[in-house]
Order: sequence, then C-alpha cells, then structure tokens
Amino acid sequence: MSCEIHPGGFSFANITRNANLESMGFVAPKALKTGTTIVGVTIADGVVLGADTRATAGDIVADKNSEKIHRLARKIYCCGAGTAADTEMTTRSIESQLELLRLSTGQEVRVVAADRLLKQFLFRYQGHIGAALIIGGVDKLGPHIYCIYPHGSSEQLPYATMGSGSLAAMAVIETGWRPNMTEAEGMKLVRDAIHAGITNDLGSGSSVDVYVIKKEVADVRIHRPYEEVGIKGVRQGDYTFSRGTTAVIKTEIIPITVENEEITQMETD
Repeated sequence: MSCEIHPGGFSFANITRNANLESMGFVAPKALKTGTTIVGVTIADGVVLGADTRATAGDIVADKNSEKIHRLARKIYCCGAGTAADTEMTTRSIESQLELLRLSTGQEVRVVAADRLLKQFLFRYQGHIGAALIIGGVDKLGPHIYCIYPHGSSEQLPYATMGSGSLAAMAVIETGWRPNMTEAEGMKLVRDAIHAGITNDLGSGSSVDVYVIKKEVADVRIHRPYEEVGIKGVRQGDYTFSRGTTAVIKTEIIPITVENEEITQMETD
C-alpha cells in the first residue's frame, strides 16, 4: 500500500464544481477588499521601502502591527499588499529559492532574478493569489524598484506605490521625488507618502515602517516603527459621577412566586 504524496502548491480541483453551482443559481462570494499602502523609491545609492502596519478582516482591524515588508535576500526586500497569507507565503517560497540560487552560483543574486521568480509564480495561478508586490533592492548594477501585479505582470520604475491608499501616496511621491535623492530625503518622502495613504484610506493605518537598503552599507536599516500615526487620544474630561447625581424617581419591588417545584436526580453512570 503506497501513500500518495501531495505535489504541493495551490489546488484548483473544485473549479468545475464551482462552475456547476453558479449555473444552478448559486451566488459566489464577492472579492474581499483589502487595505494597505506600500511605497518604494530609488535614491542615489540605494532604495527606501515603506508600508503601513494595519491588517483588516472586512470592516475589522485584525492587527495593528502587521509586518508588510518581507525579506527575499540579503539586499532585496519586498512590500506586500493584498491577502496577508498570500504575500507572506509567496515571499517565503521565493526567499528560499533565491537562497538556493545564491548557493548554486556562488554570488549574490540580482534583483531582476527575484522579479522573474515572483512574476512567473504569480502568473502560474492567474491572479488567484492575492499578492501585489513592490520589490526593492541593490545589486552590482545599482538600485532597482519592481512593481509586480497579482496576475504576474511587472514593470521597473524609479518609484512605485500599491494598495488601497496608493493614490494618495502617489500624489506625494510624484510631487517630491527627484533623481539622486539623499537617504534622509528618501526616508522623509516615503514617510510622507505612507502618512498620506493612512490619513486618506480606512484600510491603512497604525504606523509607518521604513527600510533603507544601500549599496555600500552591509546591513539593511530597519525602522519599525518609523513613526506612529494612529495614536489614541488622551481623555480630557472626567466622566465619573458621585452617588445621587441622578435622582431615583420610583422604586418597585416585584416578589418572585414559585408555582411548581420538581426535583430530578441527575444520572451519574
């Protein structure tokens, strides 16, 4: 008797069943709107990545400190928007593949290799994996920003924004970005863009995470959190009231009358 080994990956074995159910009048569940603001910009000798930290489940804030910037390689990181589980597991899978590639070739992997692996992986599932990604990294050819969409298409840009707060963030990026920015200028621009996304989109919130990847610096500078935006206000007034503040107009005591009483022995065996 042999045990069948699961090939791994996602399974779409129910697609025929779902089509038959829809033909019989079954209304399929609608797509869930997700909320995120992620940003990536190139600077003079590196890249700056930023993201908010709010994770939602419908109209509920599920996590106020969600980590949306994932490691792919030593100097390649990825911001994820969409379904949290999809972005987490997809980037983990590609991270392991990039490490195997580095060990096989004996040299640091290029950012374009991460872009190719991710978009081929997403294209294989035709958009059923809810992962919209911004890759930022530095290799021997310089700093790079790639924008990858859930269906597998990608583009290389000097700056990129994604998520439900991307329109507000892009307005800030397009106004303030210029070539060969310094690290401080890039961090401030990314902070302002994420802040704009948080304040203009209910799906984004909590705080701002900023990662700085530079060519001549060995370690990635991780600022988590870089700034807290959704800070709860301090109560100004005193809302405690002393006894007797509200007058008792009428008091009525209703007695409880037992009409029937029955005792039943509980079975213990």
